[in-house]
Amino acid sequence: MSHSISMHDDDLEKLGESLNEIIMSSKAESVLQAARKKKQEFFDHYIKTKKTLTELLNDLVHTEGVVGQKLLDLDQQKSQMMQEIMKMEQEVQRSQSKSQNLDSELEFLQKELERLRDAEQEIQTLQQEVDEDTTEVIPSAIYVAQLYSKVTKIKLEFDTEPHILKGVHYGADVVTPINIDTSTRTPCEVSDELWSLVKTEW
Repeated sequence: MSHSISMHDDDLEKLGESLNEIIMSSKAESVLQAARKKKQEFFDHYIKTKKTLTELLNDLVHTEGVVGQKLLDLDQQKSQMMQEIMKMEQEVQRSQSKSQNLDSELEFLQKELERLRDAEQEIQTLQQEVDEDTTEVIPSAIYVAQLYSKVTKIKLEFDTEPHILKGVHYGADVVTPINIDTSTRTPCEVSDELWSLVKTEW
């Protein structure tokens, strides 16, 4: 009887071990499956995160390239604008220089015009004085010349050199040519020689 109970206890112990092994094996499989699931989820999350980071890095590189190109374009535009500003400043300086030159020329022309007007006024005054003198002097001079020619019978040429006195004395019996270099004689000597040709007998 006691032997039967002992055998029954052994079977129960073995059955308990078997059940424990089954339970443990089932739990391990469940834990393993849960671990695999978590590992897969972690891997998926890693892949997703890596993809997101790669896209962000690509966007950042692209953005840096765009920004760098814009900076280069802005530098180029700035350089062009500076060149245009320098050209405009040079044009302004040239325009100011031309304006100053024009102002100087205008001032000079105005002064020249005033000078010419003054000279014209002086000429008009002198012309008026000459006209007045001519009106009075020329008739008397013509009269004196005609009288001198009739009295002396001397006719002078007017197309000679300034220091040469040429002409002809028409005497009663002879015609005497006159050719006197006034640069070598005094006015009194010239006058005496001319009067020597005139007869004093009346």
